[in-house]
Amino acid sequence: MNGARKLLVFGGIALATLGMLYGLYYAVLVEHQTLDRMGGSLATAFTQAAGRRLPEARTSIDIYAATKFDYVRQVDVHSHWIGLAMLMIVLGVVFDDVALGERIRFGIALSLLIGSVIFPLGVILQTTDGGVLASALAIVGSALIIVALAAVAAGFARTST
Repeated sequence: MNGARKLLVFGGIALATLGMLYGLYYAVLVEHQTLDRMGGSLATAFTQAAGRRLPEARTSIDIYAATKFDYVRQVDVHSHWIGLAMLMIVLGVVFDDVALGERIRFGIALSLLIGSVIFPLGVILQTTDGGVLASALAIVGSALIIVALAAVAAGFARTST
């Protein structure tokens, strides 16, 4: 097994493990409190709206929206890490069929691994006060993945002609 295949397969396994461990942590220690906060703020908003206390209802809806934003990002991180890991493992199995040089294939594999780590990391940092750095990480990570996958597609297209 060459270096690029090893990087994809073992990097994918490590990334899948990270994603599953993060998902387990979130499900056991955080998710129930988050769902309770979402449901509570929504119920409070309805109660306040029924009592014609619209400014308070709007505040409760804002709390719901912020909590929902965080919740979706947390779930996205865990699923993206695992999904990207599975893609890396599958590509690692067939990576010898990519008709590109060994150094280029290793660079593609490295780009996929780095992008697959920092894209979800940027997404999770968006739930903190990560600001521009969080968005930059997510953008750079997704760009690395897109460019690497385009290169893989070109390598497979070269093989079939």
